[in-house]
Amino acid sequence: MENTPIVPQRSQGGWGTAAELVATAFGAGYSPLVPGTAGSAVGILTFLALHRLSPALQVFVTLLVCGIGVAAATHTAARVGRKDPGIVVIDEVVGQWVSLLFLPFTPATLFVGFVLFRIMDIVKPWPARDFEALPGGLGIMADDVMAGIYANLLLRIALLVVPFA
Repeated sequence: MENTPIVPQRSQGGWGTAAELVATAFGAGYSPLVPGTAGSAVGILTFLALHRLSPALQVFVTLLVCGIGVAAATHTAARVGRKDPGIVVIDEVVGQWVSLLFLPFTPATLFVGFVLFRIMDIVKPWPARDFEALPGGLGIMADDVMAGIYANLLLRIALLVVPFA
């Protein structure tokens, strides 16, 4: 991922504007500092609503937003001419959700889940890094979903060892 700031280009009309809003998590991706962390923060904030749904609906919404995110990320990456532009942070939103699914909903769990996801997203242990090679938005989204799975598993282990939630 390149860290060079991207300046929004001229209006793209309907789908282009919607795709960019989704891909940037309503502008969080334009954060001048650590846009990925800003995207993860949006993930935490939106998970506040998501956790109120039944587990089946949580999974459905996560998969739905992931699919929409693939399309939006593909469009935005093509528009700016980069494989994985820093402004695309919908992957962090979905990855953050995955890191918290089916876990106790407490401030401690949210905080530790946030930290673990950021670490896994940065380190990208195998096979997460390999998923970046997938085409378009699929590669942009898949590595963060895998990072979310790792964070979720690590958080589960942490809760078994030190039940802080």
